[in-house]
Amino acid sequence: MAGITTSNNDPQDDEDIYHASAPGSRRRGREIALQGLYAHELSGDPLAKTLRDVLAFHQEDQIIIEFVRTVVEKTAAHRDELDAHIKKHVTNWDFDRIAIVDRIILRMAICEFLYFWDIPPKVSIDEAIDMSKLYSTEQSGRFVNGILDAVLLDLKKNQQLVKSGRGLQEGQSSENHETT
Repeated sequence: MAGITTSNNDPQDDEDIYHASAPGSRRRGREIALQGLYAHELSGDPLAKTLRDVLAFHQEDQIIIEFVRTVVEKTAAHRDELDAHIKKHVTNWDFDRIAIVDRIILRMAICEFLYFWDIPPKVSIDEAIDMSKLYSTEQSGRFVNGILDAVLLDLKKNQQLVKSGRGLQEGQSSENHETT
């Protein structure tokens, strides 16, 4: 199973159990995380309270809940850094005029680039595009794609993208990942 780091491939033994999530469950987790970050942005309530309130509405497997918690907490904790990446690549547009949903989706995807070693960037981009089309506007998909492509290229260029596992090191130079 992709993302399992234990030798016997038993997801129960994995320290970060959400890495073993079933196909589609991370998508559901991202949707709930979006709800949580949106509620937090609008309410200004403490993150723990907002997350508790949002999760109370969902009856999901523990693996999804843990993924939601991690996405929300990391995205909130690194908000300024994530926003700096977005601002660097938004030309001729005031950052505050970007739709709230689009900003949150961009933050989540960039957070996955930087802090989720086992999620391929292409997956993060595809999920962000799909969510922006579903929860924002049809045009948001192209906007989100353009920003994320630019951020990803910049992260690769500056060697800030750390991914491990089969198929996750795409586009990184071979001298950085040679095996002996």
